[in-house]
Amino acid sequence: MSTQASRSAARTMLSPAVILLLIWMIVPLVLTLYFSFQRYNLLYPDRAGFVGWMNYTNFVATPAFLTAVLNTLVLVLGVLIVTVGGGIMLALLIDQPIWGQGVVRILVIAPFFIMPPVAALVWKNMFMNPTNGLFAELFKFLGLQPYDFLGQAPLASLILIVAWQWLPFATLILLTALQSLSSEELEAAEMDGAPAIKRFWFIMVPHLARAITVVVLIQTIFLLAVLVEILVTTNGGPGTASTTLTFLVYREAILDSDVGTAAAGGVVAVVLANIVAVFLMRAIGKNLDA
Repeated sequence: MSTQASRSAARTMLSPAVILLLIWMIVPLVLTLYFSFQRYNLLYPDRAGFVGWMNYTNFVATPAFLTAVLNTLVLVLGVLIVTVGGGIMLALLIDQPIWGQGVVRILVIAPFFIMPPVAALVWKNMFMNPTNGLFAELFKFLGLQPYDFLGQAPLASLILIVAWQWLPFATLILLTALQSLSSEELEAAEMDGAPAIKRFWFIMVPHLARAITVVVLIQTIFLLAVLVEILVTTNGGPGTASTTLTFLVYREAILDSDVGTAAAGGVVAVVLANIVAVFLMRAIGKNLDA
């Protein structure tokens, strides 16, 4: 049983870390809110001043804003579908007793340890290059015209690249959950004559519900902030075909040097991300309480 003295000592020892974390989070948030109400352009620092909600209206009125919101949602949803569906299939495959099972598992999770810029460059130059990429060579071998993935289907290409990076994470979580499933349930269902598809749908999927929820929630948080892959591959183009909210904020801050509008865009992006998070928590978060 803990005593009052031990609880006080624990709080005292934890307080430096908590205070540092709060400073780490609150200071950037306060500065972002401050600059979102200021006219502050790095090219014209002498014209700074309070402008109220003008930065917010300017950001929302940007022609690419609605496209960026839609692209962000499509990117997140597409990656989640690929990683959850592919993660379940890979987890089922890896869980089978095969020779070299440990090596296969290492190979499956290896992409998760590759830095996003490196992964994006590999996909852009080695696989999706329309001139000498592996996909172009495959199309030529089949007698087809090479396809410019990043030029003609930029958003779908980004979904593929980002999903490839996150698939190992989903697979690892789902594999862990799958291995906690009692084999007696599956054996009993098999003895009762239940086919494999029904054993999967009525036993495995409900058992994986909580793991799927964790994968969706964690990935969504990071997918809403995808930027490096876009910069390396499509740079938001062609046009605004692959522009997301994060890239739009980056464009305002770095390319246009408009810190005020970029700060307002960051606040808008955080608000929209919280709306998406709340929606997901209400839609699937109940599985965590099961």
